[in-house]
Amino acid sequence: MIEKTELNSGWTQTCNDTARSSLPDAIPATVPGCVHLDLLASRLIPDPYIDVNEITNDWIGKTDWTYRCSFEATADDGRVRELVFDGLDTVAVIVLNGEEIGRSFNMHRTYRFDISKLLKPGANELTVTFHSAYAYGAEMEKHYGYRPNNYPGPGNLMRKMACNFGWDWGPTLVTSGLWKPVRLESWQRARLAETRISASLAGGDGLVKIHARLARQGNDAPCRLIAAIGGVTTTVTIAPGEDEVAFELAVPSPQLWWPHHLGAQPLYPLTLELIDDASGDRLDAHERQLGFRSLRLDTSADEHGSAFTLVINDVPLFIAGANWIPDDCFPSRVTAERYAARIEEAKSANIHMLRVWGGGIFERDEFYEACDRMDMLVWQDFLFACAAYPEEEPLKSEVEAEVRDNVVRLMPHASLILWNGNNENIWGFDEWGWRPIIKADESWGLGYYLDLLPKLCGELDPDRPYYPGSPYSGSMEIEPNTDGHGCKHIWDVWNDVGYEVYRNHIPRFCSEFGWQAPAAWATIEESVHDQPLTPQSNGVFHHQKATGGNDKLIRGLAGHLPEPKMMDDWHFATQLNQARAIRFAIEHMRSHRDICKGAVVWQFNDCWPVTSWAALDSAGRRKPLWYALKAAYDPRLLTIQPRGDRLAAVAVNERTLFWRARIAGKRLKLDGTVLTEFEFWRLLCDRFEAKEFPLPSDLVSPGLPKDEVVVVEMLDRRAFHYFVEDIELNLAAPRLAVDVTQIEGGYAVRVTAQNFLKDLCLMADRLDPDAVVDTMLVTLLPGESHVFEVRTARTIRAADIMIGTVLRSVNDLVAGE
Repeated sequence: MIEKTELNSGWTQTCNDTARSSLPDAIPATVPGCVHLDLLASRLIPDPYIDVNEITNDWIGKTDWTYRCSFEATADDGRVRELVFDGLDTVAVIVLNGEEIGRSFNMHRTYRFDISKLLKPGANELTVTFHSAYAYGAEMEKHYGYRPNNYPGPGNLMRKMACNFGWDWGPTLVTSGLWKPVRLESWQRARLAETRISASLAGGDGLVKIHARLARQGNDAPCRLIAAIGGVTTTVTIAPGEDEVAFELAVPSPQLWWPHHLGAQPLYPLTLELIDDASGDRLDAHERQLGFRSLRLDTSADEHGSAFTLVINDVPLFIAGANWIPDDCFPSRVTAERYAARIEEAKSANIHMLRVWGGGIFERDEFYEACDRMDMLVWQDFLFACAAYPEEEPLKSEVEAEVRDNVVRLMPHASLILWNGNNENIWGFDEWGWRPIIKADESWGLGYYLDLLPKLCGELDPDRPYYPGSPYSGSMEIEPNTDGHGCKHIWDVWNDVGYEVYRNHIPRFCSEFGWQAPAAWATIEESVHDQPLTPQSNGVFHHQKATGGNDKLIRGLAGHLPEPKMMDDWHFATQLNQARAIRFAIEHMRSHRDICKGAVVWQFNDCWPVTSWAALDSAGRRKPLWYALKAAYDPRLLTIQPRGDRLAAVAVNERTLFWRARIAGKRLKLDGTVLTEFEFWRLLCDRFEAKEFPLPSDLVSPGLPKDEVVVVEMLDRRAFHYFVEDIELNLAAPRLAVDVTQIEGGYAVRVTAQNFLKDLCLMADRLDPDAVVDTMLVTLLPGESHVFEVRTARTIRAADIMIGTVLRSVNDLVAGE
């Protein structure tokens, strides 16, 4: 059996820049980790996430670093001994006992070196020298020539996490180091070098396809491979001299794996054992958890253009999604527990798909394992984003090796439903001015997206759909970012126009759209120490990476909310506007479910404390957007939408059972006086349907638009319609009563409205940085109450629930305007 010895301890690192002579000769190094984290742990640099310290740490990525460790080995016993690096970041030379054994040029690959002849009994000295990614990028630009890149640095000329070099939500922190584990493996006769495993359905049965490739010490050992899953066992023989075998197992009537809003997520353990046929010795083993579900991407032509519909277990889904970026600028810091917590937060917000975006990384196994367990679908980009990429050597071979590594690694996961070729690169070539820059004989990446990647996916993982890009119309003959075909990104909204323009688009599938807002107040206070805090103060402004971002935040309020004059109001108004914009977009798209089959908001998470498009900030604190997503992605949604020159209530049902209930509505004054009302005894909304109900004309014909509201209810779902924007509404200053009761794990905060309260929020982190509230954005008619449940270990009293600080509402912002 393979013996594995972890080599993750005893490392030190050395700075190779003589100008940094003040640094110790040997700095303790943590593996997995990176240079920045080791310098931080030794208190040799300030925390780059705090204030403007990012700038003072810029030299680290421009410097060469050497990692060293010594490990013990036994005398040669005839076994093959290999040194395995799961992740090297990025350009490195590996030396064992004074002899170079290999080089790396790719952060996204696993490297394996046979060191059988170099190991010596006793101590062995291993060094890994990482060269500056900037210096390597300069060499590669001379080699390939210039290629357009919408973001700083040479990320498109090498295989390294592109957002390391800075993005419009991320800092420039260019890392080096052993970012995944290192180990010594010892084996004899044969081992499993590669196992390609897929699980699908064949009629009512589960079908497991296995393709195994062996590494052999010699060619004379007959082996057998035993596979077992779901009570079914199959044994295949691998004759001497052969090193590959492919076979299938049929699992009778397995339970189906579903995304979390539709059913259960049973996982079946698969075991593979490689046995020496002569001796019966167990040489190697492999285990996976598999889920059975069918999967296809429907891109067929129809009366609207061409579809982009993900179909699971023969159910055409509306995808309630969010984009996922690396959860930390230093990915080794993201633990399995943190992955699970983030995914649980996404699930609690009614998100059922995360798109792993192409400017980051292929996440570690723990991410996909958690998605399998927690019924979270995954769309996986290949790692090309917002840039032109050379297709010449050596980059082309690195791309192929990286894709082979990661497709084989990730393809067993039931949660993984799509491979996507790139992020915005076809769009960039077509519309961002790249055409005149790239010479006719120069490559820019199209060969990857239309040729290499689909060929590799077809060879390795033919049961999972591949799509060339996001956005992409399905054909190079059609503009890449059109409403009627394929998947679309909507960025004129936010960048150029107000969020009301979302209604100008009915995309077939929207894989990116977003609106910015600052992080939670407690997160800002933890990361920025400006006195006073203002939107323009040095630290706050430095943690805004989007060009003109603060100006766009204010411009986006225009016509909706007044321009804030105080920091507290700026913080709340911009957070509220973010939540409003995205809920507005999602409800519009979902109301057109017959045409649009997905909304994937940009973005779910953050990698550092920053003003960004995220719903969950880098500390894991929920912004108001998180609560807006929970409401807008509710499997049963009631919304009021324009239809021609009228208004309609639209019920949207993503449940497996029909939704049949009384629907009723009323138009009333803000003081609660009912002006007109209607009731329809029974509205039927079938499963996976959006059902429109035209509202009576008297209900939507206001007498005093600034003082009236329409409320429509269907069971416990409620929708509001206003005839003017908030800035024109006759909202009075909030009048309310607060009662606080201790409950298990925290407090119940009952708020009773004495006047109309719009989008009431309890900002729990203002009470306790670790507190979490269950709901936000609650609108109350006069006399109504709502109970906020706050999880906290601190003592809370009614006097702590301060109006205008802890309790916020639109009323605070517009009363008296």
